Amino acid sequence: MVLGIDPGTHRTGFAAVEERGGRPVAVEYGVITTAPGLAPGERLRRIYDRVRALVEGHRPSVAAVERLFLGANAPSAVSVGQARGVVLLALAQAGVPVHEYTPSAVKTAIVGYGRADKAQVQEMVRVLFRLDRVPRPDDAADALAVAVCALNHAASGRWGRVGR
Repeated sequence: MVLGIDPGTHRTGFAAVEERGGRPVAVEYGVITTAPGLAPGERLRRIYDRVRALVEGHRPSVAAVERLFLGANAPSAVSVGQARGVVLLALAQAGVPVHEYTPSAVKTAIVGYGRADKAQVQEMVRVLFRLDRVPRPDDAADALAVAVCALNHAASGRWGRVGR
């Protein structure tokens, strides 16, 4: 079982994914949302608590977390970095090994092209998981994509098989 995480302070995408018969299967996916009016520390505590609950509920053998993309929006990068920090802390405290992937590595794993646009990635996630529609919000689809990236690395022998 892989726990894929797409961190953010307003919405953190998550996906518990396992491989069955050579195909990725979404056991659970969604978003952890926090209200913008909450104090920053409270928002981070809620993300931390929910990630810990996901780990306890799914007992993943590994976690995959998207690396921070440093764009032009510095305040956004700082808040995403804070969310990543509490996610990594929750996983480390639970003893879950973490693999981190850049956005381009995730896109390559899903679409085969590291500069694919968001719509292409979302459609491939829908196809890979045999879903009727693209998962919404986008953060949930992104977490599924991060988990598939980890499964691909495990299947290629880059860090070993992912157990159930």
